[in-house]
Amino acid sequence: MSQALPATNLIPAVLTNAKVYKDGVDQLGVATVDAPDFECLTESITGLGIAGEMDVPVAGHFKAMALKIKWNTVTDKAVELLQPVGHHIEIRGNIQQLDAGSGKFVNKAVKIVAKSMPKKIGIGKFEAGKKMEPETELELYYYKLWIGGRELVELDKLNFIFVLNGVDQLAEVRANLGM
Repeated sequence: MSQALPATNLIPAVLTNAKVYKDGVDQLGVATVDAPDFECLTESITGLGIAGEMDVPVAGHFKAMALKIKWNTVTDKAVELLQPVGHHIEIRGNIQQLDAGSGKFVNKAVKIVAKSMPKKIGIGKFEAGKKMEPETELELYYYKLWIGGRELVELDKLNFIFVLNGVDQLAEVRANLGM
C-alpha cells in the first residue's frame, strides 16, 4: 500500500482567471494585463581598484513602471482612467498549482494593487464582429503584490518605501535622510 506524498512540491500551473477593478469595487471591463517589470536604476562605476566597469543598482530605486491593460472593447469606466489624477487599480486572480504529492490542484489568490496615472488611453479599432482591443497604459507610483495572502513586494516611489518579503529595504536610507 502506497502512501500519499506530503504537499511539499506545489507546481505553479496556470492563472485560472482574474478581474480588473477600480478602487477595489468597480470592474472596469474584460481585459488582459501586462504587469510591470522591476528594472533597477543603475549607475556605471569604474576607477582605480575596479577591474573594468560595472553597473550597480541604486537600492530601492526603479525605472519608470507601466501597467498595460488591453481591453476587449472600449468601456466608459476604462475611458475614465484618462483623468490626470491618481487611480487605484486592483487585479485579483487565482493561481492554480498542482500538488505533486497528492496530484490535486491547490488554488492561491494573487492580488496586485497599483496606484497610477494615465500615460496612454486607446479607443481601439472598429471592425464588425471583432474585439476592439483598446489599450490603456498607466504609470505606476505604487505597487503591491500578494500571493496566497502573503505580501511579497510593496513599492511606494513617492513615499520612499520598498518592502521585499517583509523587509523594508529603504528604512535605513529614510532614517539617514531624516524621514
